[in-house]
Amino acid sequence: MNLKAFVPALDWLANYKKEHFKGDLSAGLTVGVMLIPQGMAYAMIAGLPPIYGLYASTLPLIIYALLGTSRQLAVGPVAMVSLLTAAGIGTMATGGTATYIALAITLAFLVGLIQFLLGVFRLGFLVNFLSHPVISGFTSAAALIIGLSQLKHLLGIDLGRSHHVHEILLEAFERIGELNWATFAIGIGGIILINGIKKINKAIPGSLLAVVFGILVVMGFGLTEQGVKIVGEVPQGLPFFAMPDFSMATIKALLPVALAISLVSFMESIAVAKAIQAKHKDYKVVPNQELIALGLANIGGSFLQSYPVTGGFSRTAVNDEAGAKTGMATIISAGLIVLTLLFLTPLFYFLPNAILASIIMVAVFGLIDIKEARHLWSANRSDFWMLVATFIATLTLGIEQGIGIGVVLSLAMIIFRTTRPHIAELGKVPGTHFYRNVNRFEQVEERKDLLIFRFDAQLYFANTSFFRDSLEELVTEKGTALKTIILCFNSINNIDSSAAHAIEEIVEDYKSNHIKVIFTGVRGPVRDAMERAHLMEKIGTKNCFMGIQEAVDFIHGEESKNGKTLDEYTLQTNT
Repeated sequence: MNLKAFVPALDWLANYKKEHFKGDLSAGLTVGVMLIPQGMAYAMIAGLPPIYGLYASTLPLIIYALLGTSRQLAVGPVAMVSLLTAAGIGTMATGGTATYIALAITLAFLVGLIQFLLGVFRLGFLVNFLSHPVISGFTSAAALIIGLSQLKHLLGIDLGRSHHVHEILLEAFERIGELNWATFAIGIGGIILINGIKKINKAIPGSLLAVVFGILVVMGFGLTEQGVKIVGEVPQGLPFFAMPDFSMATIKALLPVALAISLVSFMESIAVAKAIQAKHKDYKVVPNQELIALGLANIGGSFLQSYPVTGGFSRTAVNDEAGAKTGMATIISAGLIVLTLLFLTPLFYFLPNAILASIIMVAVFGLIDIKEARHLWSANRSDFWMLVATFIATLTLGIEQGIGIGVVLSLAMIIFRTTRPHIAELGKVPGTHFYRNVNRFEQVEERKDLLIFRFDAQLYFANTSFFRDSLEELVTEKGTALKTIILCFNSINNIDSSAAHAIEEIVEDYKSNHIKVIFTGVRGPVRDAMERAHLMEKIGTKNCFMGIQEAVDFIHGEESKNGKTLDEYTLQTNT
């Protein structure tokens, strides 16, 4: 076994250079400073006390730094996973209670176990079943839900807990008279400050400056007496070791949301890891190893009171911009969080909840992808409506249901596109040996006595009827003059037993009607399947050709210098 493949840190540690440390130190401190307020804010989204965001920013970061293949990915609490955590366990216990916290920690273990097993069994490809339009629609809707869920902290109104946008907005509108103006001013000030600093320089930790601003304003003006809610006492010290709840009842209840978080968090992580890796040529992101690294990070974190974590967009971008060269930057970030837990938590006593809400809102509203919706409207309407359907389903039905509907839509689109793929009748381009789609090229030559039919997908049980119906429709259009059908198999890379049976019937049916069926461009795997089904014996290798022109020459009884039938070639050739 290659130990460096399982522990990628052995590779970059062995080649670590002094000049790397300067960039890693700068990036590690910058991201660590960002992570302190963000971690606390995201824990609030998850329904947990703020300190659990810091707990989730210690051991998981170190484990990922050692086992992950990305050298810039910043792992830790993120908004999306935090909301999914709240949506998944919010119906099982009241937020912030001991039972709720225990469920969140067990959830981290289950998420990690699922991701680890997916990586070990090389099943990372499963995330491909969520198409980009579905992810975009879901992410945009989830961002709205996350942002609006913080309205109660921004307005200073104790709104009821809900994951439905219309319910949040309706209650906020009905109770707007209860607005706490001091809280609202602090929250808006935090948003303006963070956005303003971001425009000046993204590497400056605007969220930390907003935290300092909020604490100083609350302390300076004594705003707690005016109803401004603060974080209060934040426990000091490192998280203690504790076993997650392994009872079957708990595991059974958490399994659906654990599976959803496993896939969604991995998609978020691998997307940003690949995007950053494209700028660096000294390493390669390995999806299955990423699953193993994230899985073990969550499993390890669950024994030290962490809730589910993954790689985040904003912190990863800052990590890269600040000069991170290796995973040492992530280890330094974790070290800063440890120092904060040991010595600095008393400084956050007067931190207003409105500032944490402003940090969350700025972070998540940037995830709303209006540009993608506009692009799909002009580029691909079916993908646009998939995005819209997922967006509306997530907003109206909830996060978990939105993910489920997104998966179903993605699978349905895959099935639809493979059951009704593109087909083409081909004609000859004058003066050449090239054949092209008669509906796309006006000058191609068509013949009444010849039909050249191309099917652009694998041929299997779900689309054999479409194959036969499409062919029959074109045969009918040709009329009684038709003498020969050429089936161009260039675009077919696989057939199953149902397809083999359908091909046999097609050949026999048209043969009984005195129409000859000839095959061209049969690929190796398809030819193997036809051999196993004894189709080649019934078709005859003399009716199989390497290219369309050879088949046409054969029909004319001519033999060009390249006009050889398939039986003159070895059947072992892979084409």
